[in-house]
Amino acid sequence: MQTFVTLIHILTCLVLILVVLLQAGKGANMGAAFGGSSQTVFGSSGAGTFLGKLTATVAIVFMITSLTLAYMATKGSSSIVERYNAPVTQQESAPASPDATQKQAMPLPATPEKK
Repeated sequence: MQTFVTLIHILTCLVLILVVLLQAGKGANMGAAFGGSSQTVFGSSGAGTFLGKLTATVAIVFMITSLTLAYMATKGSSSIVERYNAPVTQQESAPASPDATQKQAMPLPATPEKK
């Protein structure tokens, strides 16, 4: 499933690039360069061209596939530390000799008090 969504995502990305590059810019008309643009609600180009609507549709599909891939990448996975952290087993070490555990601490020498 993830391969299919990735394929759709890549195709959508390529189509989005092509559609954006095919569109004419807002200031492409010579009249717009000299301030002769119309003061209508939607501008001088009308309500929207086919390429504009196609761009919006492809951009929505691109965002949906992006969010889907992000969700699929994090679903059911733990953190990297938990995944790759090998369990540590603690080993108890035996004393070097039986006398080592029974040694008494040597008393510290008394320090003279300062006046």
